[in-house]
Amino acid sequence: MKKNVKINISLLLVFMLALVPFAQPESPQVQATEEGSELVQQLNQMLNNDPILQGGLAGVSIRNAETGELVYDHIGDIRLRPASNMKLLTAAAALETLGENYQFTTELLHTGSIKGKTLQGDLILKGKGDPTLLKKDFDSFAVKVKEAGIKVIHGSLIGDDTWYDDIRYSTDLSWSDESWYYGGQVSALTASPNEDYDAGTVIVEVYPGEKAGQEPIVKMEPETDYIKIVNKAKTVSKDEKKDIHIERDHGTNTVTIEGEIPVEGSRSREWIAVWEPTGYALDLLKRSLAEQGIKIKGKTEAGTAPEGAKLFAEHKSMPIKDLLIPFMKLSNNGHAETLIKEMGKAVKGEGSWEKGLEVLEEQAEALGMNKETLVLRDGSGISHVNLIPANEISKLLFEVQDEEWFSSYLNSLPIAGNTDRMVGGTLRNRMKNTNADGNVKAKTGSISTVSSLSGYVKTASGEELIFSVILNNLTDGGQGKVIEDKIATLLADQ
Repeated sequence: MKKNVKINISLLLVFMLALVPFAQPESPQVQATEEGSELVQQLNQMLNNDPILQGGLAGVSIRNAETGELVYDHIGDIRLRPASNMKLLTAAAALETLGENYQFTTELLHTGSIKGKTLQGDLILKGKGDPTLLKKDFDSFAVKVKEAGIKVIHGSLIGDDTWYDDIRYSTDLSWSDESWYYGGQVSALTASPNEDYDAGTVIVEVYPGEKAGQEPIVKMEPETDYIKIVNKAKTVSKDEKKDIHIERDHGTNTVTIEGEIPVEGSRSREWIAVWEPTGYALDLLKRSLAEQGIKIKGKTEAGTAPEGAKLFAEHKSMPIKDLLIPFMKLSNNGHAETLIKEMGKAVKGEGSWEKGLEVLEEQAEALGMNKETLVLRDGSGISHVNLIPANEISKLLFEVQDEEWFSSYLNSLPIAGNTDRMVGGTLRNRMKNTNADGNVKAKTGSISTVSSLSGYVKTASGEELIFSVILNNLTDGGQGKVIEDKIATLLADQ
């Protein structure tokens, strides 16, 4: 009897399923105000059929820049990894929270008293987040000490980085990124090698020796004793191939150079992130002091400035509106994360990612974004856990046009085809000799399997459009740029 019951139930299930129409998988919905327009047809054709996008996700959102009307939407409400398009939100939040004229301050303090040519106390370098300190700025501090008549510091040279917390990496930074400039540690006291301002990095250059078999010549910018070079490379004959690897060993400041470089060959150059940037900044100041003939009797170490420490000198950074140029044009991850911590410090009283991201979320909502659909894990977009729909990015870009700081924001975006590095930025070699050349101002983004481009475009007919293209799950992330450039050029052609 039980067997018959089972058979009857099975037959009943078959009968019921037969009454339910088979559901066909739905393709991503495309919406537009002019469904039959040629532009919509071209976009549909590309997004549904281009082999680069097969198996991937393409979030595309296009708005009228004047009205904010959504004129095209391809899975625009689906949350996707934005890569460095995250910086569009970070920059807007920083301008709104800190102000476009905000400056970072670095202080040179001392304890004890100055007697004759001797400082009977400690000299303290207190960092407050400035990512733009160069060797020349440490030189200026040393000159101030010399001008005070000091020849000897009887105490220690101390670096105070307590303006921020001591967490150096954002939550999702991959271990494989930590020795490269785009994964540099974030400290309230740091230094940059040149005016790209990749804070917490040194530039290591390898040149061939005069003859095959000789050790290559290694140079650093700036020169620092904080980095130890282990040179295992060799110079080879000029007809052999260059194959040089420059990498810092995990948890150390030992940089190992391996491989071969041909005689008369071009140099190899790498930006290497240091381990613990506070010590790096201190070493540069120590060198500057020595160059001025000033001796330090005590230790060189990290510490905290005591209450009552006297101000010797201070240095102020460029205002944020100027910092936005290297930050956005060159897509500087360190600047993004520093701004996150600085917003946390300014608004919540704590220079941490946790508090800074709270501010970022609050500002996202204030700037018209739906915070309920956002996942924010850092300020730079290097995390693969960040999630933002394309429609939310295009909405942000619409809303910020009414802000008093918008001209500084717009000025920071890379401009397609402009070969000046600090104007064209990461778009300087893209969309040249097309209608997009000079007419597309947009932020690029790229992490493994992800590519993005969002910004503003002036069309051939004089209309202003806002667009956001976020491509995920690509087998070759670099190919995403082809799609982005096609879309941006298509818009510029209208």
